[in-house]
Amino acid sequence: MQQPKRYLVTAALPYANGPVHIGHLAGCYLPADIYVRYLKATGREVLFICGSDEHGVPITIKAKKEGITPQEVVNKYHELMKKSFSDFGIEFSYYGRTSSKVHHETAQEFFKTLYDKKVFNEEITKQYYDESAKQFLADRYITGTCPRCGNTNAYGDQCEKCGTSLNPTDLINPKSTLSGEKPVLRETKNWFLPMDEIQRSKEFQEYIKRFDSWKSNIKGQCNSWLTEGLQSRAMTRDLDWGVPVPLKDAEGKVLYVWFDAPIGYISATKEFLSTVNGRQSTVDSRQWADWWMDNETALIHFIGKDNIVFHAIIFPMMLMMHGKYILPSNVPANEFLNLEGDKISTSRNWAVWLHEYLVDFPNRQDELRYVLTSIAPETKDSEFTWKDYQTRVNSELVSIFGNFVNRVLVLSEKFYDGIIPDGKSELHDTILKSAQQNAFGEIAKSLRQMNENLSSIKLRDALSDFINIARAGNKYLADCEPWKLVKTDPKQVKRIMFDALQICAKLAIAAEVFLPHTSEKLKAMLNKTELSWDELFNSILLQSEHQLNKAEILYKQVEDEEIQKQLDRLQKIKTENSSNIQPATSSLLKVKTDISYDDFDKLDLRTGKILEAEKVPKADKLLKLIVDLGLKCEGESPVIFLN
Repeated sequence: MQQPKRYLVTAALPYANGPVHIGHLAGCYLPADIYVRYLKATGREVLFICGSDEHGVPITIKAKKEGITPQEVVNKYHELMKKSFSDFGIEFSYYGRTSSKVHHETAQEFFKTLYDKKVFNEEITKQYYDESAKQFLADRYITGTCPRCGNTNAYGDQCEKCGTSLNPTDLINPKSTLSGEKPVLRETKNWFLPMDEIQRSKEFQEYIKRFDSWKSNIKGQCNSWLTEGLQSRAMTRDLDWGVPVPLKDAEGKVLYVWFDAPIGYISATKEFLSTVNGRQSTVDSRQWADWWMDNETALIHFIGKDNIVFHAIIFPMMLMMHGKYILPSNVPANEFLNLEGDKISTSRNWAVWLHEYLVDFPNRQDELRYVLTSIAPETKDSEFTWKDYQTRVNSELVSIFGNFVNRVLVLSEKFYDGIIPDGKSELHDTILKSAQQNAFGEIAKSLRQMNENLSSIKLRDALSDFINIARAGNKYLADCEPWKLVKTDPKQVKRIMFDALQICAKLAIAAEVFLPHTSEKLKAMLNKTELSWDELFNSILLQSEHQLNKAEILYKQVEDEEIQKQLDRLQKIKTENSSNIQPATSSLLKVKTDISYDDFDKLDLRTGKILEAEKVPKADKLLKLIVDLGLKCEGESPVIFLN
């Protein structure tokens, strides 16, 4: 297959309503950064685009809660998120925001193009209206019970428990998140994207063939949606915060956030390419079009699993209907990262926030990058625990990688005053020669596998290959024992140390993609900052007589006290959350007072025999039971759904 001329990599636009936590980093931004660093290291032309999603309903909810304007909310969190990403080495080419003028214009132009092409269906429908708040309710302002899995906290657009796409009217016992009251239905006009019609089109059927080569979790979720059949979805909303719909008869309406947000990738690209030396200049339409309208560009979306349908189905449909844009080449979505046995929750403060992590673990970003990559939820949910964090840092980064580098550089200082010895002589001892061949054979194998896994975005495996390089280096030293041999055969020790320093150089290069801060530090110690990816398979990267800099410790042990502090903090949060739980008041579970025996005697209570039990498709915790209640009735036995 021919390699793309350029790569346009995007990372999901985070909602600007709160700081960044480890779930965000592991699920989307860290994998994207590692892949982009790999592409750049191997000489590919790449743009890495992201930005703050500033028009989502969570923004307005946050603003109401804090008593400030939505703009004040997004201004605050845009800067906080941007700094967190930068602190952890996430190097976007450009980090934009959807409240910018360029974005508003780009989104409106996109909508108007589809409108003029008569893509949308204009429909008057009944939407939920909160009579107390005196406004129509966006999907995320409505919660209720999911008709598919019984989750009592499903949103009006999607159940985050079972992943089912919903309309607000699908919810059982809906209520407004603004007032807590049951909303009423009122007529309103909106513009719908006919996804059901587009699904049947020849162009879309050709596009979904790409799913076959994508990750199993992407393919599975997309095929589930398509098998069930897509429904028409409104691309406008009755709200006062967002990109105004560019039509005369659409006053008081804005673009649906999931129409608006992915266009942010396009507008951010425009902004980046129109900025020269930090100053705005005229947008060169031909230049940004190369990235969005040229088939030689590979468009790759890194996202979390809750965004799969929007990036793999809805946004491609929008691009397709526009007619000029390329479609995604890949959507490598990750699953969810849990924390200490529970789902990460921003509302419950059950998270490890990046900016807080750096307070307790200053200058130790790479330790977290390493651990999160090693447990990345690539095809299924994974879990972060502080004990596991401690174990991985201490037993892998400290004991394997850091230990190898430190031993090599300290011995080089001790034996040769930090000057690389002559490496021309061959090892004449059979045992030493075998150790050398085994080490470099294993390193070459690990490097090949690492490249292959990085190319195919199997980042956990690639990281494992990386640490195996250091593991092979450690074994080489252990087998040769140069600290002993230097007294009896110093000539052979020179070759062993020369070899070990070449391994350090390979590690410094390979670490660029996973551990950028470590890579920079190690290159500085080797006094060789210009090492490049192309040199990974070279035998000699550092020449004899090259002066090394003073050795420094790459990583330090994570102590029990540090971990206990984090566990205590989480326990405190858990206790606070438990004390804030209120008795259930929903119509599904009302707590009633005691009743009299006469009233109890009126109840018809029966025992039943379960005849059959089966799992309900596409539901996690819903069982279908066929029960024999001993009733004399025609037809099938009663069916009970048990959550």
